Parts: sequence; C-alpha cells; structure tokens
Amino acid sequence: MSSEDPRRAQVVGIGLIGGSIGLALRAQGWHVTGRDRDPARTERARELGCLDAVGHDPGAEVTFVATTVGEIPVEVRAALADTRGLVTDVGSVKSPMLDLMVDPRYVGGHPMAGSELEGLDGARSDLFEGATWVLTPVAGTDDEAYTTIRGIVSSFGADVVAVSPERHDSMVAVVSHVPHLTAATLMRLADRRSEEHRALLRLAAGGFRDMTRIAAGHPGIWPDICAENRDAILEELDGLIRSLSEVRETVATGDRAALVAQLEQARTARMALPARWSRPQSLAEVRVPIPDRKGVIAEITRLATELDVSIVDIEIAHSAERPQGVLILVVEATLGERLQGGLMAQGFRPSLRTLG
Repeated sequence: MSSEDPRRAQVVGIGLIGGSIGLALRAQGWHVTGRDRDPARTERARELGCLDAVGHDPGAEVTFVATTVGEIPVEVRAALADTRGLVTDVGSVKSPMLDLMVDPRYVGGHPMAGSELEGLDGARSDLFEGATWVLTPVAGTDDEAYTTIRGIVSSFGADVVAVSPERHDSMVAVVSHVPHLTAATLMRLADRRSEEHRALLRLAAGGFRDMTRIAAGHPGIWPDICAENRDAILEELDGLIRSLSEVRETVATGDRAALVAQLEQARTARMALPARWSRPQSLAEVRVPIPDRKGVIAEITRLATELDVSIVDIEIAHSAERPQGVLILVVEATLGERLQGGLMAQGFRPSLRTLG
C-alpha cells in the first residue's frame, strides 16, 4: 500500500452502530467495506454512504464487528482468521469474549451511544461525538493494537475509557441493562393500567416519558444480552428490588424524614453525574517510562479510568537504546497531578508538564 492509498477498514453488521461507524470512518478518509447477513441492508448502507464496497476485505487494517451480542464471538473469530489486521467489536457484554482476548490483535469495545431511530435510519457520522466508548484490554493485548484502536475511535469524537472485561459487564448491568428492563417494566405497568383508565397515557408528562424513553429500543437484542450477562443483571435486579422494598416500607410507615433522606441522596447523586464530555482547553502531558512487557498500557489506562481521569490523547515513544519506551498521555491540566500520583503509587516514574 502506498502512502497515498486510504486506510482500509471493514464493518460486519450494518445497523445503527455499524452504519454510524462506517460513516465516521469514511468521514476520516478511510475506505470501508462491509457486510451483513441481510444483503438488502448492506446494499442500503452502500447507497446511504456508510460503505464504499460490499463484501469482505482481507487487507483491512481493522475490522469492527457490530452484530448482535450472540453473533459477535463467531464474527470476531472469523475476522481474526481471515485478516491480518486488528479486530474490535461493539457488544455490551464482554465476559463471553475472554477466550478470544488472548489474541493480541483483538481489543474488546463498547460505544455507549444510541438514537431514537432504529437501524440504518438512525446512522450518523457524528453519533459518537461526546459519547463514552469503552475498551476492555487484557494482559495479553498488544500495546500497539490498543493504541491504534483507541486512536481510531477517538477520531470519532468519543471519550475512550479502559476497564477490565469483568468490571465492564458489572458496570453496564447498572447503567444500561437494568435501566432498560426497569423502563420496560414501568411502561408495561402503565399499559396495563391504561386498559382500565383510557386517559392514563394521555397524562404521561415529561418525567414519565424521559424515564421510559429507552423502552422504545428494539427488543430483539435483549434476549442475547440477558443471557450473556445474566449473573450481573440478576445481582443488580436483586439490589433494585431491595431498594424498592425500602421505599415501599418508608411510604407505608409514613416516615417523612426517611423519605426526604432517600430522595435527597438520589437528587445529589443525579446532579453529580458528569456532563457530556468535551475536550478541555487546558491540557497537561504526563510522560511515563514503561518496561517492554505486554499489557502495561492497558494497566495504565485502566488506572486512569479508576482515577476518573479522561485521556485526551495517547502516544508511545520507543527508545532505540533501551528495552523500554515512554508512554505520553495528554489529560486535563487540573487532573494531571492526580494521575501522576496514582502512577507513582503503582511504581511508575511519571513526569508532568502543562501544555500551552
């Protein structure tokens, strides 16, 4: 490939996320090939500009697997066998992929993004702008593979965070899977009551609509998700049921002080949620000498996630004289010392300087 040739990628599974990935890649100048089990959908994606070509590209630098959760392992395995490039996916459950993560070319991923519109009708090149995109590197993940995948999804405007596959599944059960099941259950309750009171749903105000909006998502993806992440979902559902029982007891006993305390705790936590991510104006550079061993970059980026430090940019500077390199992390200036201290506590020797 000459320096003038575009970088090549392929997308497997062309729905909302796969179509948006194709559009985002093409907006960055990539040549994108794609396929879907529904040929008509693939052709529609090409007509909409999500793809340059239909089919398989063995020379793809990276393959994004954007099928349903149940199909992802098969497609990841096929991409690893049929290409020499990197492979990532967009599934919301990662533990079933652990066996495949021993391949250093595979980096698990999960963009936390969506749309009111289903499928290709909702695909947009800017869908991931400001969204969180989780990567789940493991000890065997190749550092260059991780930084390449991270750079690609960062170019979509996403805020990239790194967590372990197991922790990812526990976290998404709390913030995604159980909320969807809860919204669907509340919507079913209202629907049943509307049979008794025909005007009920006409009274649904903004709060109810906001709480149940995600119940409008396509139901077909949820059997796979609930099967693959069953343990984490059940644990969090049990916690929700216990919490609702506490609220029920508070209301039943008329304990006004306890009710106010519960609502105030929820209000404080809700107001503390971070705003949608935006690139800060004031930045700092953290340089970390790293040993020549696999997984060290994953270790450092997971630490940054634990410390709630967003990494704006990442680069590896290799040393020709010594068996180590320097990892260069660009972060918000106000968080530079936090990351530096956390790295020092783990035995690294980082330096810190403000940019600009």
